[in-house]
Amino acid sequence: MDFHRWDGDALILDCHLQPKASNDAFAGLHGERLKIRLTAPPVDGKANAHLLAFLADAFGVAKSQVTLESGQQSRQKRVRIQAPRLLPADLGLTVRPT
Repeated sequence: MDFHRWDGDALILDCHLQPKASNDAFAGLHGERLKIRLTAPPVDGKANAHLLAFLADAFGVAKSQVTLESGQQSRQKRVRIQAPRLLPADLGLTVRPT
């Protein structure tokens, strides 16, 4: 199983978050999930909001196009990115099927 899949023109990512990191970055795989380090603390939804903004920037979309599908209170999250314009090269993502 891969950490990503396409659902029409939306990219679904299975992520593992590491909050309170020294920098924001993609950090390889954690099991079958994409590990993401974030500087935000895991309180009052700050890490979730920071994650959505980080992914919006990385995939070249508006924040409104990134939604948290599951894992609101967990480090294990599923995120939907609607019609990403960029695919970060270092993630090795497969191109959207046509």
